[in-house]
Amino acid sequence: MIAVVDYGAGNVRSVLHALEHIGAPALLTREAREISRADAVILPGVGAFGDAMEQLRAGGTDRALADFVASGRPFLGICIGEQLLFDRSEESPGSPGLSWLSGAVRRIPAGPGRKVPHMGWNEIEILRDDPLFAGLPMHPYFYFVHSYYVDAQDKSLVLARVRYGADMDVAVRRGSLCAVQFHPEKSGETGLVLLKNFAAMR
Repeated sequence: MIAVVDYGAGNVRSVLHALEHIGAPALLTREAREISRADAVILPGVGAFGDAMEQLRAGGTDRALADFVASGRPFLGICIGEQLLFDRSEESPGSPGLSWLSGAVRRIPAGPGRKVPHMGWNEIEILRDDPLFAGLPMHPYFYFVHSYYVDAQDKSLVLARVRYGADMDVAVRRGSLCAVQFHPEKSGETGLVLLKNFAAMR
């Protein structure tokens, strides 16, 4: 069973529908007991960094997730769920992140012909082979909606990158802790392949 974390962020239902489509049993929850029993966890969502952290802390969900990650079971952050894993965000300077990974979340720089938010399909560059991207080409397309991006301190953890006014770390992994900036649940067959790969992780 995959626990999909419900903390008031948008776009959660589309993740459940994608998991249903690939035949992966899933449960929408914020309960610590259900998170602790899950085989894997997905932290999805869109929205503001500070608001998301406030919701996670309000119900103790942050502690339940930290315990789950410490157990070594598979975890996937999506969009704001990637950003929350890091130390801080320029979007919400007074709100520290989960700090499971070192680095900052920065605003995408505006520029001629470059719209912010970064919205739509974009080719990513996969930097090295990883089971999360098994069966995909080295430059697949995924769907993005975001105004801020991850700048990881340890670049050895970065699985994939996109250049959009800055080098954005759009997929990271440390052990069984994985996260992506793009939305696999909105990325057609390519995204379903990634979710299947995650669901198969042990």
